[in-house]
Amino acid sequence: MSRGFIVAAARSGAGKTTIASGLIRALARRGRTVQPFKCGPDYIDPAFHAAATGRPSFNLDTWGMAPPTLAALVQRHPADLAVVEGVMGLFDGVASQGQSARGQTADLAALTGWPIVLILDVSGQAETAAAIAAGLARYRSDIDVAGVILNRVASARHLGTIAPSLEREGVRLFGAIGTDRRFVLPERHLGLVQAVEMPDILARLDALADAVESALDLDALEAIARRATLAGAATAVGLPPPGQRIALAHDRAFSFMYPHLLEGWRAAGAEILPFSPLADQAPDPGADAVWLPGGYPELHAGTLAAAGRFAAGMRTLAAKSVPIHGECGGYMVLGQGLETADGARHAMLGLLQVETSFAKRRLHLGYRRARLVADNVLGTAGTEVAGHEFHYASVLSAGDEPLVDCRDALGAAVPEAGARRGAVSGTFFHAIDRWL
Repeated sequence: MSRGFIVAAARSGAGKTTIASGLIRALARRGRTVQPFKCGPDYIDPAFHAAATGRPSFNLDTWGMAPPTLAALVQRHPADLAVVEGVMGLFDGVASQGQSARGQTADLAALTGWPIVLILDVSGQAETAAAIAAGLARYRSDIDVAGVILNRVASARHLGTIAPSLEREGVRLFGAIGTDRRFVLPERHLGLVQAVEMPDILARLDALADAVESALDLDALEAIARRATLAGAATAVGLPPPGQRIALAHDRAFSFMYPHLLEGWRAAGAEILPFSPLADQAPDPGADAVWLPGGYPELHAGTLAAAGRFAAGMRTLAAKSVPIHGECGGYMVLGQGLETADGARHAMLGLLQVETSFAKRRLHLGYRRARLVADNVLGTAGTEVAGHEFHYASVLSAGDEPLVDCRDALGAAVPEAGARRGAVSGTFFHAIDRWL
């Protein structure tokens, strides 16, 4: 398996995505083949990794993926170096009724044996940064914190207040990056603005790589990488392809699709047929399944409502009982209407009864364990699926049959039940893997 390391942090917002993307780009410019991964269920950050390397970045989720799926993803993508971006803080995950949280970046480090490089945001800190680094390094005995990268360092004098205490605590310093507004990536309500929406993404990544090359010891970072030690058979469990010829909506409104699912479907012999609803393209009339991923339909609701060819093609396939499934944003587009943040209602496809609104934002966030109550594209009735829900939409009305009995990570019931009408179905959660 590939040699690799994990880029983690003490908290969200410390600069993981920025530095990990710059580091991946810098290593690729050195001529290394870099395989990026993202810890957890995020579907935005991996697009920055993919832009930096030209290779898909795969999620590695110790809560939502079966161990064989994790092992298969690591083993199937060998490279000179694997670089994993962590999720939230190093030990942040899903509460587990008095036990250590699950789904932590630290869990992935323990499972793979890859060492951890900590990103520390030291703005407003001096020696305290060393105390935090030392505490994180010693908190769990089954992981290895190889050292730290200091981020948002104000000056050489600021660095001088931190570096000696790191050395005293035996914490290795790989370098320090200063505060620079040029490195701030734009954000919106679900996280970073998508890489595909930034026409200057390569220039941004090269600027980050320039900063990384000048500030960090890349030779030392390459040297600490280790081969993964994942045990067990690497047989992906995954989700079965919803059809043999799958029409997949893919554009700025429908971009939240996990790469491991597409890879698994192709490996099972399915053909993926991309189309763009925003460009008013209809799904391939010969498709035997249609999949509408999540994304940002609320930012393009007027365009989608006016997309006549898209709507006609979807309704034609629905009338032929071709299985159609939507996740989150795709689910909302399958519904009756979508109300945008300004209160304007836009008619959607009307293939499901659900009506949604962004006029009063309400956060829905968390892992989901969903048992299918009927056969559909996610599997047979009784199958349990692991997924993740993250959106700000409110349901104004719904009237179809439920698709799932849904629980959160602690087993408590949640309102998310999905919907089904004939061969059309949808869920707010994004499916990750079968639950074992």
